[in-house]
Amino acid sequence: QVQLVESGGDSVQAGGSLRLSCVTSPNAFDRFCTEWVRQAPGQEREVIATIWTRSRRTSYADSVKGRFTISQDNAKNTVYLQMNGLKPEDSAMYYCGATFGLLKCEPNYWGQGTQVTVSS
Repeated sequence: QVQLVESGGDSVQAGGSLRLSCVTSPNAFDRFCTEWVRQAPGQEREVIATIWTRSRRTSYADSVKGRFTISQDNAKNTVYLQMNGLKPEDSAMYYCGATFGLLKCEPNYWGQGTQVTVSS
């Protein structure tokens, strides 16, 4: 049974930082890649960061490049999203999605989300 559980969302002032965590199961090495996506009310879902498990290669949306960092700790089966320099437009529900059992990065499992609110 694959499960993803996000945590770390909070309300912060603009310019602040947060670190989101996504604990995945089963074994991290069965996970091909993990994405962080966000969705604000009335807006389309945006893929903001991706990490490929074995290569540790990362990619970022232009909207977060230079401010957010995705990383993983496979011993803890956890993927992190470090968010610095937060802006009000970063306010959204953040979800992690992981690909298991496939050889291309198309997340087929999702967590329940964690809310990030940034005030000006």
